[in-house]
Amino acid sequence: MALPIAPQLEGRPDPVRLENVWHRYPRARGLSHGEESPNWTLQGLNLELHQGELVGLLGPSGCGKTTLLRLIAGFERPERGRVLIHGQEVAGPHGWLAPERRGVGMVFQDYALFPHLDAWSNVCFGLKPRQDRSRAAWLLELLGLNGLERRYPHELSGGQRQRLALARALAPGPTLLLLDEPFSNLDVEVRLRLRAELPGVLSRCQASGLIVTHDPEEALAICDRVAVLQGGHLHQCSSPREMVRAPASAFVGRFVLQGNLLEAHWSGGQLLTPLGPLRPEPNGSAPHGEGPGPWQVLLSPSAFDLSVDPSGPGEVVAREFLGREWLYQVRLDAEGAAAPVDLRFRLPLERDYPLGLRCRPWLRPGEPARLFPTGQTLRPPEAPSPAAA
Repeated sequence: MALPIAPQLEGRPDPVRLENVWHRYPRARGLSHGEESPNWTLQGLNLELHQGELVGLLGPSGCGKTTLLRLIAGFERPERGRVLIHGQEVAGPHGWLAPERRGVGMVFQDYALFPHLDAWSNVCFGLKPRQDRSRAAWLLELLGLNGLERRYPHELSGGQRQRLALARALAPGPTLLLLDEPFSNLDVEVRLRLRAELPGVLSRCQASGLIVTHDPEEALAICDRVAVLQGGHLHQCSSPREMVRAPASAFVGRFVLQGNLLEAHWSGGQLLTPLGPLRPEPNGSAPHGEGPGPWQVLLSPSAFDLSVDPSGPGEVVAREFLGREWLYQVRLDAEGAAAPVDLRFRLPLERDYPLGLRCRPWLRPGEPARLFPTGQTLRPPEAPSPAAA
């Protein structure tokens, strides 16, 4: 079935734009009734989603990813800043639009299907009484659910329920889809298949998407751009290739790229680390000549090797079999370091080392490294004053 299901959107403003958004939750534990928490969930956040894009929201638990979706959907109101959908202010000092009037579809982590409705009724739930049902039929076919229309959610597999939730969110014809960890409850094979299909489904529906995930591999694999959040700050929003090539902060390198961070300082024209000297790539965050340090050096897991040494400063504390290689975690008691350093190593299959092995790690020559100031922090705009709030 071929069906033109959405109007052409060329020339329209960006589906989403967030301008200097601040948000926090009131009445945190230990505060009196009505008192605001001093901790901001989002801090001066600016972000835009372009037409036809799929943007991933990536970061640790509590960094503000789901809160950002809730602000766009209208389930929360920002304390400061503006949320615009297709150029219209839907939340801010000049306007507020109710969630049901924003034209936004949302797929929840637990699917939120209606257990007393069959698949067909779930998909059609958001349609108006006289609205054409051909779109619902088209979506069921597109998502591989045709023939299952009369089954109830408990009669479907996890992957089928996820597809049904996606079809229900897209049935009213939204141009913007918000997805809150939609694949987290699925087994590996189904998760890989569905996430690979998502960009194509959005393209066929002429919809843009924001997807929340904890999985860096997932975000880098399917998204046009990836936005990395930590503590309510936006560290970087760029294409996956640009993020891998040039992480904007030590946090991005550690969390997204699973890189290693070593303390270092300049001495005699060399950058000294606990594993020896190296010459990192220059980057905008820390030119080579900018003071003695301390600095943080970002290195990939393939930048290291080790030698078995019963008196060595390293110990194998964890290991994972990745199919084609081993991923080792080595704890290094570096001389002069305030605390042990944990390093990730990728080694070939024949390098099968047991837990507890004492070793001597060393840096491979010529491995690329990036340099960041130690304790690098982001500086958002000044927080709104209580009086202004």
